Amino acid sequence: MSETSPLPDSDPAARKEVLRLAMKAFRKRLKLMKLDDESRLGHGPMSGGGRSGVVAITPPNQFPKDVWEELVEQGKLRRAGRGIYELIDP
Repeated sequence: MSETSPLPDSDPAARKEVLRLAMKAFRKRLKLMKLDDESRLGHGPMSGGGRSGVVAITPPNQFPKDVWEELVEQGKLRRAGRGIYELIDP
């Protein structure tokens, strides 16, 4: 990898930190997407809201594709197709 890559090959601690931050960003975006989906119009006022159908998202663009592919290899994410990933239940 190049020096400007967010996944440094030489420093395992820095690599681990980048992957941790990427997972944190992914979880936060997934949570926001679910909240947005649940708050949409169309739910009755007495229904208590709706359940979100969002299970996969496009990952945050602050991290390149190789970061997300590394997380897939580690078994933390799963490819859902066309650049979309889903969280694997712990």
